[in-house]
Amino acid sequence: MIDIDKVWITETAVYIRTVDGREACENFMDYPRLKYATQSQRENYTVDSFGIHWEDIDEDLSFEGFFKTKNPSQLYELFMSHPEINASAVARRIGISQSLLAQYISGSKRPSKERLELIKDEIRLIGKELLSI
Repeated sequence: MIDIDKVWITETAVYIRTVDGREACENFMDYPRLKYATQSQRENYTVDSFGIHWEDIDEDLSFEGFFKTKNPSQLYELFMSHPEINASAVARRIGISQSLLAQYISGSKRPSKERLELIKDEIRLIGKELLSI
């Protein structure tokens, strides 16, 4: 667990400072819901021992993710190019936590081959459901 001393928001990013003085940020451009949120929505967050949560826009960032080297994954490319896909809803549909799916998307954790296929299959199913409308 990472001990956080301070969290603050700018117009383009969210920053954290640990009790031992390390600082890191996440750019809103990398998270569609934060990117398109109003400044008021961005500033309406809660913090717990694991990360930051924006209830209004259904977004979570883990503190661990701030310090991980990010390698854009297939899931990252998919969710960034289609911000209309709600990661939280996809996570609920396949029975995993939104936080875990966010870690897969950010590249801080890697899903197994089977889990990756399960996620992609669920997104395809959502597409088929939308096509049937």
